[in-house]
Amino acid sequence: MKRSILFDTETTGLDPATGDRVIEIAALELVGDLPTGNSYHTLLDPERDVPEEASRVHGFTREDLVGKPKFAEVAGDFLAFVGDDALIAHNARFDFGFLNAELKRAGRKPLDMGRMVDTLDMARERFPGMPNSLDALCRRFGVDLSARTTHNALLDCKLLAEVYVELMGGRQHGLGLMADGEQSPAVVYDGPAERRVVKVCPTAAELAVHAAFVEKLKDPIWNA
Repeated sequence: MKRSILFDTETTGLDPATGDRVIEIAALELVGDLPTGNSYHTLLDPERDVPEEASRVHGFTREDLVGKPKFAEVAGDFLAFVGDDALIAHNARFDFGFLNAELKRAGRKPLDMGRMVDTLDMARERFPGMPNSLDALCRRFGVDLSARTTHNALLDCKLLAEVYVELMGGRQHGLGLMADGEQSPAVVYDGPAERRVVKVCPTAAELAVHAAFVEKLKDPIWNA
């Protein structure tokens, strides 16, 4: 089944070009669009101060990060975890920009932008003209926000994983009548201009399985 990585970062500010750095990376492994329980998480020493306005957002101060590894020290582990799979984030261009700046500083190849899946683009396409922040999407889909007092990257990943499932059609978006070992076609998201739906056409064998199942039901509505 398809593997992808959902991730988030926290930073010292808004622009890596002006010296802002990554202070936290969190990533969750998804298989078939659902979390497997495998994750990657680290705090980082940004090798600079953490402005007060940034601390108000994510809750970390410079003192919290002293002694944590520097990005160059964990780059290999992070890249090994994400592999070559799709990378999902909310407002992904922000996170890609910061990670690629860190990778360049560490002498590593940047992440391929072609791997990017931006849930903000997905939400804007589905809910045009509506608020589409992570908080707004959690409220819209009934995802519990009670633990989110600051922008913690690992918690944000867990919340976004639930939102992503809903944006992809819910936990049963790939449900179909399949023979053992077959995979169900599902909605494929390739960006805001490239969404396509694969039409599911049941085979004769699948229809026969369904008919046999319906025969076992008492007064099935399908036969009304």
